[in-house]
Amino acid sequence: PIPRRTTAPAAEEGVDAGAMSSNFTSREERRRKEELDEARKAGLAPAELDEDGNEINPHIPQFMAAAPWYLNQNKPGLKHQKAFNLTAEEGGDWYKRGVKTFQATKFRKGACENCGAMTHRTKDCVERPRKRGASKTGKNIAADELVQDQIALGFDGKRDRYNGFDAADYGRVVDRYEKAEALKAEVAKRRELERAYRKANRDTAGDVPAGDGDASDDASGSDSDDDAKAADADAEGFMEVKKRVRSAGGGASMTVRNLRIREDTAKYLRNLDLSSAHYDPKTRSMRENPTPQDDPSSQFALQFQGDNVTRKTGETLGFERLNRHAFDAYQNGQEIHMQAAPSQAELLYTQFKEKKEKLSGVTKSAILEKYGNAAATEPAPEGLLLGQTEGYVEYDRAGRVIKGQERAVAKSRYEEDVHEQNHTKAWGSFWQAGRWGYACCRSFQKNSYCTGKKGLDAADAAADLMKENLAAREAAMEARRGEEEETAAREANAGGADGKGKKTKNPFDAKKDVWGGDVAEDVRLDPKKLADALRQEDARERGEGAEGVDERKRGYNVSHEVDVTEEDMEAYRMKRQRKDDPMNAPDAGTDGYDLV
Repeated sequence: PIPRRTTAPAAEEGVDAGAMSSNFTSREERRRKEELDEARKAGLAPAELDEDGNEINPHIPQFMAAAPWYLNQNKPGLKHQKAFNLTAEEGGDWYKRGVKTFQATKFRKGACENCGAMTHRTKDCVERPRKRGASKTGKNIAADELVQDQIALGFDGKRDRYNGFDAADYGRVVDRYEKAEALKAEVAKRRELERAYRKANRDTAGDVPAGDGDASDDASGSDSDDDAKAADADAEGFMEVKKRVRSAGGGASMTVRNLRIREDTAKYLRNLDLSSAHYDPKTRSMRENPTPQDDPSSQFALQFQGDNVTRKTGETLGFERLNRHAFDAYQNGQEIHMQAAPSQAELLYTQFKEKKEKLSGVTKSAILEKYGNAAATEPAPEGLLLGQTEGYVEYDRAGRVIKGQERAVAKSRYEEDVHEQNHTKAWGSFWQAGRWGYACCRSFQKNSYCTGKKGLDAADAAADLMKENLAAREAAMEARRGEEEETAAREANAGGADGKGKKTKNPFDAKKDVWGGDVAEDVRLDPKKLADALRQEDARERGEGAEGVDERKRGYNVSHEVDVTEEDMEAYRMKRQRKDDPMNAPDAGTDGYDLV
């Protein structure tokens, strides 16, 4: 066979297998080397050893295990892969803090004029500026600090975050934790003693059997354990959101927590008080509610109520109950483990819920059998049955809405409880004689200033005066009517004696009732004539005459007499626009009588 040169380590059993050789190897040697490598990979032969006596992984590729020829590495290993120019490891030197060297008793020349130390100047002094420095008083001379030489640190030393860390400082954290644990143990012991004391008192009094007392104690104990486990569950973690990240390899899945859009208010900006909920910038989480004092039903408070709120929704509560049941069952002696056998734990929890429902049904039936069911004999009121809705609203202790939405209150399209011009009642709260007004001052003029009690007194006085005037007017009319009747009787007697029974009629008196005076009580209106008069009044308002022709276009010499009847006057009164009506004003805020 033709000899070939190789840089691979020799594989002879009697010689070092990884020795670098420039000699020629035969085909048989190469075959034995390959067989030895396969045996080492399979674990049938011992692994190679490097210069330090450490075993070499047989699965390392040859291009990594083979050293270049110019290194003259006679032993196998990965020494040639490491840095050859490493310096000695850097020590853990750091600047000493708070070390004092010399304490002087009097001021020295060249020392700091403020504190009296020789290791720094006045402008570099870190003490509080004194009213009178140590150079003036010569008292309270500060000790000289230790001036260290410049510490030469390498790349790793400059970036070592624990360089200069004093492990003794962590002892305060350990002490605080131990004190908290001791306090918890003391509280648990006191609670256990109180429970035993109550149990002993119940057993002595004989009010409750011992079995019931044990059951109540177990129940209270389980409740406290459940609270502790719930508190631990709150501290386990936060909701994780999976996000697809674009990369050169085609995309990768990573975990991003607490995503938000740019338009949302950041969590740490919702409450700028330093004593409010803690925000962790590394995980971008805020467990507590930053605004607990705000109304929970407001839009701003509903946007974010803390990360712990989202952990109490969906199937999280069911999973937490399942873990709690598995933990309680394990504490009571059952061989169950949620992580080792989740299917078994879920099956046992399902059976537990079925048994609990059956037991509660038996208890309910026993209570109904003993005391009866009042709901079955007396039906519920109709108002209660029809008043139920599917809307769920949850309130807190202060009466504020936490979940759900309150029933909307019906609102009017008009402004409500708007008091203007010093009024205490709204416009339209008073009605009298077909007119609207204010109930506080009984004023019928909209937007008038409220006069209060004095206005009511003035209105009453005006009403009394009006009544007196009406009574005086009626008395005067009665007297006048009596005089007219006497005059008419005398004239009738005189006319009968002369043989003349006809009297001249005054035309002005005949038209008095028609033209808006006092209407007589014996006036009778014809419905047909009144309907015709209303149509004529509408035509007159439109500018048309009786024959449907605009009166403004009639001839100059055209004239015709018009006799006004009672029906025409009544139609005019019905169609007349009352400008003094406050409800008909342009600024009244209503169209006619739509408030009635």
